[in-house]
This record gives sequence, structure tokens and C-alpha cells, in this order.
Amino acid sequence: MKTRKLGSGGLKVSALGLGCMGMSWAYGGNNDRAEMVKLLRDAVDLGVTFFDTAEVYGPKTNEDLVGEALQPLRDKVVIATKFGFELDPAGGSMPIGLNSRPEHIKVVAEEMLTRLRTDHIDLLYQHRVDPNVPIEEVARAVGDLVKAGKVKYFGLSEAAPDTIRKAHAVHPVAVVQSEYSLWTRDPEDGLLATLEELGIGFVAYSPLGCGFLAGAFNNGANFERGDLRTGHPRFQPDALKKNLSLVESLTNVAAAKGATAGQLALAWLLSRKPWVVPIPGTRKLSRLTENIAAADVVLTDVELQAIEAAVASAPIEGTRYGENEMAMLNL
Repeated sequence: MKTRKLGSGGLKVSALGLGCMGMSWAYGGNNDRAEMVKLLRDAVDLGVTFFDTAEVYGPKTNEDLVGEALQPLRDKVVIATKFGFELDPAGGSMPIGLNSRPEHIKVVAEEMLTRLRTDHIDLLYQHRVDPNVPIEEVARAVGDLVKAGKVKYFGLSEAAPDTIRKAHAVHPVAVVQSEYSLWTRDPEDGLLATLEELGIGFVAYSPLGCGFLAGAFNNGANFERGDLRTGHPRFQPDALKKNLSLVESLTNVAAAKGATAGQLALAWLLSRKPWVVPIPGTRKLSRLTENIAAADVVLTDVELQAIEAAVASAPIEGTRYGENEMAMLNL
């Protein structure tokens, strides 16, 4: 696996990381824990060194899974996790709000270290910007954790350029994570330019559009119980039917390249900037292997133009999240 540098602070990771959320949360199903542990370790064997989780995934169970799987391989991997949600004290699976108060950050960081079975977190993100807590206070709190040796790098997720600048002025922001793919191109509207100016790396989550760009819904959606995509406007039946034209167009371009639509979508992201790292998620070894192969797909200018033409011919129907989730984005 090729490697990439995320920002100017020296953080080096595999060109493709692994988003671990779906192994425990968000997409329904009761995944066999032993199988998921094996998949995570297989990923390391295949060259993946960058693993993404969060406190809210489960909640907490995904961090515990990642910790169990990667503890024997800790010196070979970079683990990123996220704070920032207020979890349901009644034990519900969904958060009840945001909470980035400095004292809360420090408490949950200790809990994360325990679940991850490690003495340090390589990359700690604020999961969503909390409008009730100045970002400068968040940056100082994470900076304290860095000084204490409990965190190596500070990151932000779904943060606007002005927010990033304010945080970066207090403590260096190493990485910003946002949704970015061929059907979600919001970061191109000023965010990527800001990161390049400041020397900050970028991690693209949902690089395959929650499976959509990989062709997972070519025959329509058949969601398992508990799958959060049932509430996303783009996955509603009428919108999904319209959006499938994009996958059809990308599949044609990919076929001419000898690749899959998913590989094409990942290779496109890798072509954006040398400091962009996609983190596709999966629960299957076959899909993991397919995704990893995208790191070796090099797109020509003609192929990039064909991809842009495919996107232009297929306007996307629906927002990426429902109204409440969209309101949490610091755009």
C-alpha cells in the first residue's frame, strides 16, 4: 500500500484508510465480532495502517472492537477517534445532542484510551462543531491532552474554514475530515483551498456515498433494521431511482478502465490532492480487497474528464442527511 502524509505535522498513513463505523453501528445487522476482528487484522496484513472510529459509534462498542483487534498490532497502525456528542444516559443508540465542553473532552478521552487498549490516541477529532463552546476552548483542551502525551494530533470534522482557522491559531489542526465523494463535493467550495494554505491534511469519509457509488443499490434499497440510511433523503425510493444514473455512467467509465465503479470513485478522490486520504468502510473481505486495489488505479486526464462528464449528466437528488443532521454541520 502506498502512503500519504496528512498535513505538515508528520502524520503518515496508508493511502486508503478503513472506516470502522459500519462494523458496529449505523447500517443495521448483527455483525459477528470475531469476524470483524479478523477483518480489521486482515486489513493490516493488506497494508492498511489508518483506522477510523468514534465514541458515538455503537455508542462506544466500535472503539472497543477496534481496540481488541488492533492491540496486538498497535505499533503498526494509526488510530483516529472522535468526541463531541452527548450520549443518551438511558443507553439509547443515538446521541441526544452535542457536548464539547473542555472538562467533558478530557473525561471521554480517558474512556477512549481504555476502550482502545492504548496509552495514546494518534488522531483525536471533534466530531461536530459545538455552537455552545468556542472552538478556541476545544483546541486548548485537546492541546492539553497532546502535552500530556495522551493524544498526538488534533483534528476537526465537518468544520468550516473560519472555524478551522480559529482552532489552528490556538493549537495546530493536523487533519480535517468531511464527507467527500463524487456525489458530495462540498469540500471543493473553499475548504480544500483553506487546508492547502494552512498545511492541513484531509480525510474523506463516505467516499463511496455509503455504498451507493460502489453499486450496492443498483437493484434498489433493501435496508436492514436500524440502518440510518433509511432517513437520508438521497436514499428515499424516488430519489434513489434518479440517482442511479450516476452509478450507471461511472460503471461505463470504469469498465473501459478495467476497474469497478467503486475503485473509480476512490481513485478519483486520490487524484484530487496528495494529502487527501479516503476511508471507505466495509464488513466484507472481498470489498476490502477491491477498495485497496483502487490505490493502484491511476487516472489519465481523459478519464478524469469522462468522470466529470458523467457527474455533470446526473444531478443528485436529495441532501446527504436529514434536516436535523444537516443542522449539525458547520458549513
